[in-house]
Amino acid sequence: MASHGIRDRVAIVGMGCTPFREHWDSSLDDLLIDAHGLALSSAGLVADDIDAYWYGTSQSSASGISLATPLRLADRPVTRVENYCATGSDSLRQACYAVASGAYDVAVAIGAEKVKDGGYQGLNAFPIPTDGTNRTLTAAAMFSLILPAYAERYGVDGDELRYVVAKIAEKNHFNGARNELAQFQRETSAEAICEMAAVAGGLSVFDCAGVADGAAAAVVVAADRATDYTDAPLYVKALSLVAGNGSGLVDPGFDFTTLPECAAAATDAYAQAGITDPRTELAMAEVHDCFTPTELVLMEDLGFCDRGTAWREVLDGTFALDGDLPVNPDGGLKSFGHPVGASGLRMHYEAWLQLRGEAPVERRISTLADRSRALIHNLGGYPGEMVSFVGIVGTELG
Repeated sequence: MASHGIRDRVAIVGMGCTPFREHWDSSLDDLLIDAHGLALSSAGLVADDIDAYWYGTSQSSASGISLATPLRLADRPVTRVENYCATGSDSLRQACYAVASGAYDVAVAIGAEKVKDGGYQGLNAFPIPTDGTNRTLTAAAMFSLILPAYAERYGVDGDELRYVVAKIAEKNHFNGARNELAQFQRETSAEAICEMAAVAGGLSVFDCAGVADGAAAAVVVAADRATDYTDAPLYVKALSLVAGNGSGLVDPGFDFTTLPECAAAATDAYAQAGITDPRTELAMAEVHDCFTPTELVLMEDLGFCDRGTAWREVLDGTFALDGDLPVNPDGGLKSFGHPVGASGLRMHYEAWLQLRGEAPVERRISTLADRSRALIHNLGGYPGEMVSFVGIVGTELG
């Protein structure tokens, strides 16, 4: 795979994010209006300044009309984007490429989901007919298979590995407890999580991301105009998207200890951004911790540590707020919540806050003295059939 990328040609100059939670008193329109308003306000813009929109949503809307109506957009192109749980990041990717092409001067990527009062719990996949060979397990069950596979391949005691992924949840809840926008704002110990009843394999409910409502948005312009809107833009260094072909479901060699699409997207993103050692060159990372074992293997797929060592790094605190490479300083999907269409943009919002020095002191990362770039990882699907996004942004050109 080889992509030329658009390094330093596009910048994010405004962002906004609503709280992610059970918004019983707010509609989808309300969330879209709020996120849009926050993003435009941070860039000193009004709706008439925006040339085009990319609207990411999984199942809350079927077309761009659902965005144009509440925002009262007149004669504006609105592209509705859906790419599983990578929807938000893909909407940003498309907006960035449109600006880089010169087609538009100012674009907005916005993602939202409203599911908590839709008459059912969580997201429900459309009943698309298949040939009958697709998976039959739930998402939690599919990702739970990572634990026994990882334990067997690397010789890690199963009970110890169970505790390791509970420590991942503990870390993310620690961070989320310091985030007023997060769905869950209470610390939870790894010991308590291990004592909970299992819901799939060895995973308890606190190993799974929460279902939430929410919206987030970003304003994108050409890099050479970025300082017209803000003194502290984030320059886009890399945008990589890889769609798997589902072969893992039928490949006897697929062993659940790696997510190949994620590794491939990371390799491509590092090439675009000119990064050779992500562990020491990145200030932070936002990764798609839909389930705690996912974050475990992502630490290796994204090149943050060697294969078979992530479990030790978790125990050593490498990925904590004060660690060598902070991961999910806003609480991640686990604590912040996961409204599918908005999650990828929420991850970029945390990079926006942290790299600009605007994150609250109590959860500010400790790596900014000599690093200025952040990685955002977003995935959709299941082990064996996945789409993966990896983006990199930074505060400096070059």
